Amino acid sequence: MSEKKKIKINVDSEAANPDSETEATTPKKKATSKRSENTADDIAIEDPLKEMEAKFNATREEAKETYDRLLRVSAEFENYKKRSARDMDDFRKFANQSLLKEMLCVVDNLELAINSADENQNRDNSLKKGLDLTHKEILRVFEKFSVTPIESKGQAFDPTFHEAVMQEETDEYSENTVVTEMQKGYLIHDRLLRPAMVVVAKPKAGPSESNEKNKDTKE
Repeated sequence: MSEKKKIKINVDSEAANPDSETEATTPKKKATSKRSENTADDIAIEDPLKEMEAKFNATREEAKETYDRLLRVSAEFENYKKRSARDMDDFRKFANQSLLKEMLCVVDNLELAINSADENQNRDNSLKKGLDLTHKEILRVFEKFSVTPIESKGQAFDPTFHEAVMQEETDEYSENTVVTEMQKGYLIHDRLLRPAMVVVAKPKAGPSESNEKNKDTKE
C-alpha cells in the first residue's frame, strides 16, 4: 500500500508541474531578447553620433572655404583700391596732356621769332620784348602743369628721349653725342610728352675711308 501511494504521488507531482522544463528555459530566452534590445539601442545611439560628426565636418569645411574666399575677395579689393588710386593720380597728372602737346607748336613758333629778331638787330626791340614775355608766360604755365624741357645738346643719345634725324661727322664730340637740337623735347611729370629731334655726332672718316668713298662715287 505504501509503495503504490508513493508512485501515485510522484506521478501527480510530475503532472502538477508540466511547465517545470519550460520555466527553466525561459530565462535564457529572456536574456537573449535583452541583449538584442541593448544592441539595437547601441546602434540607434551610434547612428546619430556619426551623422552629427559628418555634419560637423561638412560645416567646418564649408566655413574654411568661406574664409578662404573672404581672404581672396579682401585682397582683390585692396588691389582694386590701389589700382584705382594710381589711375586717378595718373588722370590728374596727365589730363591736360593733349592740350599741352598742342601748345608746344606755339612755343616753337615763338622761339623761332625770337631767334629771328636776335639775328636782325634792326627790328623793333619792343616786338622782341613782347615775344620774350609771351614765351616766358607760356613756359610758366607749362611749369605749373609739370611740363619741363629736355636738355639734349652735349648729352649722350638716348632713344627714350631723343629722335635722331641725321648724323654729323665731327671731332668736337664723342660718338653718339647730341651735337645739335633741331626741336626741343618735353616731359610731363616723368612721362615723355615729345621727343627731342637731334643731330648725333659720329667720328670723321679717315683718309683711306674717304678715298674709298670717292672711288665708289666715281664708279
